[in-house]
Amino acid sequence: MRAITVLEPGGPEVMVLGEVPDPQPAVGEVLISVQASGVNRADILQRRGYYPPPQGISEIIGLEVAGVVEAANGTTAFKPGDTVIALLAGGGYAEKAVAPAGQCAPIPAGLDMIQAAAIMETAATVASNFDHINLVPGETILIHGGAGGVGTFAIPYAKYIGLTVVTTVGSETKAEFVRGLGADVTIDYHGDWATEVLHATDGRGVDAILDIMGAKYLEANVALLARGGRMTVIGLQGGTKGTLDLNRLLSKAATVTATSLRFRPVPEKVKIVSEVIARIWPLFEAGTIPLPPMTTFPLANAAAAHAHLDSGANVGKVVLTAQ
Repeated sequence: MRAITVLEPGGPEVMVLGEVPDPQPAVGEVLISVQASGVNRADILQRRGYYPPPQGISEIIGLEVAGVVEAANGTTAFKPGDTVIALLAGGGYAEKAVAPAGQCAPIPAGLDMIQAAAIMETAATVASNFDHINLVPGETILIHGGAGGVGTFAIPYAKYIGLTVVTTVGSETKAEFVRGLGADVTIDYHGDWATEVLHATDGRGVDAILDIMGAKYLEANVALLARGGRMTVIGLQGGTKGTLDLNRLLSKAATVTATSLRFRPVPEKVKIVSEVIARIWPLFEAGTIPLPPMTTFPLANAAAAHAHLDSGANVGKVVLTAQ
């Protein structure tokens, strides 16, 4: 089969299309003929050499696909010919991929393959992290990167569960877009965004933070937590090592946590996917949660897709297509 391989850690140019052996489904897995693959920020980190796959997982980049089941090994959950979305730990930038049957889901009614490939990773990440930090209606959440793939799901989902949303964006155009998703306060991250968050919350700070930046924003994020506040780090775009002021955290009885969907054990991911099917798919089907804007590239042009995401110009999701 054809797949995108990485010659060496580096920029988008290190990604090339080549021939590799077909993956073989283990017991309990399905083999999928991939029609579309979602592109995520984690993919960029892997390309740069900072986010290797778990042991035993394909080195091929890609954490979510939509396609058609070709074969099922030891499972009756799906049969050949079924259309599915799959949450992967790797292997998505390819013509074929394998996934545990429990990490596959039927495509929500009304969505095509490209749309389907854009929603699993973000929905599973956001929903599981919102559960993890026990958000309740009436709280205020700070969502970093509101116009990106995570933000375009997290903002309307936060509004759906009754939260006030403060979000950071990179331009007025993006600010206007996320206000359309329901964001209550938009702040340009190029400026003194932390001070602006305090002003927007009358000095109180926020009850929760969904952070994609990691080390770069750690001190400022902790300073912005209200008493009893909870922050969950889901991305490391700003580095992996920062300074954590434990005294400040202690004085607020606040919590800092971090999760990676990719490295969770399969049973945990199966449970998350089951929750997504039950709770999130109906919201997409009803239009309660809008689909993100999508920019598509053929699989062979994966390098161009990464360059587009690297540029900072993207809004919503980037998807690779089979054609």
